[in-house]
Parts: sequence; C-alpha cells; structure tokens
Amino acid sequence: MTPASLPVAIIGAGPVGLAAAAHLLARGETPLVLEAGPAAGHAIRQWQHVRMFTPWRFCVDRQAASLLATRGWSPPPADDVPTGGELVALYLEPLAATLAPYLQLNARVAAVTRQNTDKVRTAGREALPFVLRVAAPDGALRSVTARAVIDASGTWFTPNPAGADGLPAFGETAAADRIVAGIPDVLGGDRAIYLGRTTAVVGSGHSALNALIELAALREEAPGTRLLWLLRKARVDSAFGGEAADALPARGELGIQARALVESGDVDVVTPFRIATIARAANGGLLIAGDHAGRATQLAADRMIVATGFRPDLAMLREVRLALDPWLECAGTIGPLIDPNLHSCGTVRPHGAAELSHPESGFFIAGMKSYGRAPTFLLATGHEQARSIAAHLAGDAEAARRVELELPETGVCSGPGTRLADAEGCCGGPPLARTEACCAEDAAAKAAGGEGCGCGPSVRRERARVEAGCCGPA
Repeated sequence: MTPASLPVAIIGAGPVGLAAAAHLLARGETPLVLEAGPAAGHAIRQWQHVRMFTPWRFCVDRQAASLLATRGWSPPPADDVPTGGELVALYLEPLAATLAPYLQLNARVAAVTRQNTDKVRTAGREALPFVLRVAAPDGALRSVTARAVIDASGTWFTPNPAGADGLPAFGETAAADRIVAGIPDVLGGDRAIYLGRTTAVVGSGHSALNALIELAALREEAPGTRLLWLLRKARVDSAFGGEAADALPARGELGIQARALVESGDVDVVTPFRIATIARAANGGLLIAGDHAGRATQLAADRMIVATGFRPDLAMLREVRLALDPWLECAGTIGPLIDPNLHSCGTVRPHGAAELSHPESGFFIAGMKSYGRAPTFLLATGHEQARSIAAHLAGDAEAARRVELELPETGVCSGPGTRLADAEGCCGGPPLARTEACCAEDAAAKAAGGEGCGCGPSVRRERARVEAGCCGPA
C-alpha cells in the first residue's frame, strides 16, 4: 500500500476518538480505531455511576449524530444530563456498532514511530508512514501502518498522586489497597467500603466535589461516616467554582452543594494541606502526614479518595517528535489558553489542527490527553478538535481553520493575585475604558497601582506566553 492509501489510526474508542472516525469517514478517509479495552468507552465505564455536568447537547458530536441517524438513531433530550453509563449505552455503543468495520478492541497501542527510522532522522521523514506497535491482552505484539495518527487515548488511567510534589507520597504505593483515584461508586457497589468510616478526599476539582457530596449522602444513613477534605489551595472558596453563575447548571450545582456541606460542618476542611507521607495505623487505617499551613500535621482516616487530576501517558510516544508544553504537557500551542497559573477560565477558546500540531507531520493529540495536566477540558472541545483535525487530514485547510463551537461560560475567572469573581467573560469582562489592560480586573488592579490581575500581559513567565492575552489569542 502507498502511504496515501493507508488508514488514519485513532488511538482510543472514547467519544473523541469515535467522533474523529465519523468525521474522517464523512470526508472519504479510512479510519482505524484501536481501543485498549474490551469495549468502546472503556475509561468512561470506570465512572459510569457519575452524572456528568454537561447536557446531551454538548456530549454528542454533530457528525457522529448524522452517521447514527442513517441507522435510525434518535438523540436523547438535548437538555437532559446523562451519567457516564448513559453516555456509553445511549450514544457510544450505537456509534461503535456503526463504526464496527473500523474498530479493533483489546488493541493497546504500545508505541508509535515512523517506518524504518527513529526520532532522529529528518530527511524524507514526512514521506514515511507511521507504524504503531499494538499489544493484545496476552502480550502478543503486531504492527499497524497508518498515514496519520490521532492519539485520543485520554488520561483516566494515569491519575496524579496524592503527594504534594507531583510524586507519590512516601508510603502511598504501599497503601494502595486503601486508596482510590477518581470517583468510586460510594452510593452503589462501593457503599460498604465507606459506610461508617472516615474518608479523606484529596483534591479540589469536580471529581472531589462529587465524592464529597456522595459521602455526605452516605453519612445520613450512617452518622459515624466522617469526611475529611484535604486541599492544597489556600482558600476553600476557590474550589466552589461559578456556582449559580455557571452556564452549566449541573456543574454550578456541584459547587453550591459543596459550599453547603462546608458551611454546615458536615465536612472537616484541612487547607492548605500538602501530603508528604502515608503510613499504616495500628488498626490498618491510614496516617496521613504533611504540612498544614506551615505546621507538621498528621491525620487519621480509614480510606482515601485521591482526586488530584490526571496526567498524560507519553511513554508510547517516545519516538514521535512532539511539541509539548513544558509543565502542562499539553499538545501543541494551547498552553496559554488553559494554563491555571494564568487563569482558571473553564471557558477556553475553541481550537483545532493548527494549535494541536506537532513537529511530527500527520500526528495529533486530541481529547482529554491534549490538555495534558490542565483540568478544564470539556467534551464539546474534543469534538471541535476532531472536526478540525479530520478536515486538515483531508486537505480542507479552510474548514480546519474555521471555528464551529461556542462553549458555555463557567462564571469564574481568576489569575494569580485576583479574587474569584462572578464574571461576564474573563475576569469581569473587557476593560471599561481604553487602557493597556486585558480585562476589567486587570484595569482595576493597574489603576490601584498594582501590576495587574495576573492573567494578562503583565505576568512575566518563564517563556513568552504573554502574547496569548487573558484567555488566548484573539
């Protein structure tokens, strides 16, 4: 086969990977979806009990819906909010069945490279097809060739540790039998594990809020159930998000309920707390030691739920020429759009093939993995990425550049040194007068003699991200 006749390999049969396949098919391209798990949506099935905060209208890719419609599929009500399990059963499974000729299950991609060359060679590189080394469940390896690769493998199976320094805390690995990453099924299959026990929830994102809310519901059944919330943040308020100002009501409701739990005293908040060690207690429980606001502190818990985010697994891409953000490990040039050091806007400008490109021509990272360690990914963003990348690979440069998505506002935007504000847009909206400020809060800070809000050009970074402005390039 000539390189042009080879398929486009897609790593991962989650919603973004399958959407990419649908877009490629619509453009006359041949996709080949390689899924490590035994079924499509394997990662989502791990949290199928959790209700999402995005309604169906943000969960279904338009091209995938068009493809499904040819099989008589009807979309769920647009404003209903699905659980992970409903997303799989009502959308991903029908889509995977429709794409079955192009889907291989139990096919874990172990490595990606160029045919007959390594990462160092430049001459003639772009003319060479990609080679993907694929592992079966029994470890047997085979090779697959492709003209392009879209890595949509996600980050679910590489969670961040509890340790404050980015490494597992001392003793964390040894205590793994009492530590769960993500969102366990507290009110379902895992109920007996947490009922009547003390659980420490580590993290400040939506996964942590979900776990706290479900544990609080369990406490009503068994008053002996105790909740510890361990945050690295200096202020617990910053974990509540936009609340009523959030354009996604289900997402805002998480913050509202979490605030109510804290204010009622149903959860013991320890912040800022940075975990250093996790040891076994005499009763088999856990002793969690670390720094609490400058003081050495030890806490006791029966179980830990670590919801400190995720990071990309880059091992399989060792032979691919990548352009990654130095600290977020996100793809291409999207770092300035999503860097939490600059701002916490969940409202990120849509982006596509141009922003996600790498020095390795024909290779893209899409979906959750494209955000690296940044926590603000929305599924609809991944759909837009898939559309743009498919257009680029099909040679439609104009469509690849076009933006076809508007994302809901989070209701908050904060940068270093700013307050958490109910916002219209970023940091309170645009500046109210002609000024060198990037937004209203930046203008106010400068008017008061300060350097600015922290999310605009006044921030001096280790590298020149400042050209991105507050929420990315205009």
